[in-house]
Amino acid sequence: MSILVIGSTGTIGSLVTQGLADAGAEVKALVRQAGKRELPANVTEVVADLTDVASMRVALSSVRTLFLLNAVTPDEVTQALITLNLAREAGIERFVYLSVIHADKFTNVPHFTGKHTVERMIESLDIPATVLRPAYFMQNDRMVQQTIQNYSVYPMPIGSAGVSMIDARDIADVAVAELLRRDEASTALEGVTLDLVGPQPLTGASVAKTWSAALGREIAYGSDDLAAFEGQLASYGPTWLAYDMRLMMAGIQTFGMQSTEGTVEKLQTIIGHPLRTYEDFVREAVAEV
Repeated sequence: MSILVIGSTGTIGSLVTQGLADAGAEVKALVRQAGKRELPANVTEVVADLTDVASMRVALSSVRTLFLLNAVTPDEVTQALITLNLAREAGIERFVYLSVIHADKFTNVPHFTGKHTVERMIESLDIPATVLRPAYFMQNDRMVQQTIQNYSVYPMPIGSAGVSMIDARDIADVAVAELLRRDEASTALEGVTLDLVGPQPLTGASVAKTWSAALGREIAYGSDDLAAFEGQLASYGPTWLAYDMRLMMAGIQTFGMQSTEGTVEKLQTIIGHPLRTYEDFVREAVAEV
């Protein structure tokens, strides 16, 4: 019996797949196209599509533990609910689901409410799962690194309420630890929900200051202008996604993304090392250019 990783080729999923393989687990990686991505040694490729029930039934056979990560798509909820129903049909009793922090608070953000719907299914059907609720990924800022370095401005409108950004590698480390804990248990374990946050809250101004220090020149925080942010995203991507991201940023500006006292210590106990800082992330990003 193996661990199936859904979302195995993305930023988080690829790290989870590698981490499980390094730990010696029997891992299957779900992909939509055979041979498109190189997988770690000893990881089995499984070709299926989350909206193709027949292929998913095959993919979920001989699986004991499931990691479910859905990409932000218009049919994200459908994909997730079908997958969880089919997994229960297959007798799988060990789950780790990647949700998002404050999924119950950012109620007007489509992909937040979508993930909260999946969380409610997990709770109402008493599915034995670890629900991981990460805050904003530090790696999201890789997408704007060129803008930062070319135009001396940090363009993400995260505001001043405080965002405890987390490194994608720490998210993956928690996921791997929880998958192994569940997979190795003699019986299905009780459900648990974990907020995943970085070691300190950040603001637009403090992020710009960090980039300034790393680059040795002044980097300014752009602004809280959400309309401009949406327009920029819509110029090179789907308008539904640009609007979704605008609504998310509005929520971040209003509520921030922070967790309760003791969360950082709990996460560091789970992964066995300190959470990576935003300063470390920026230094690495600048060194790689």
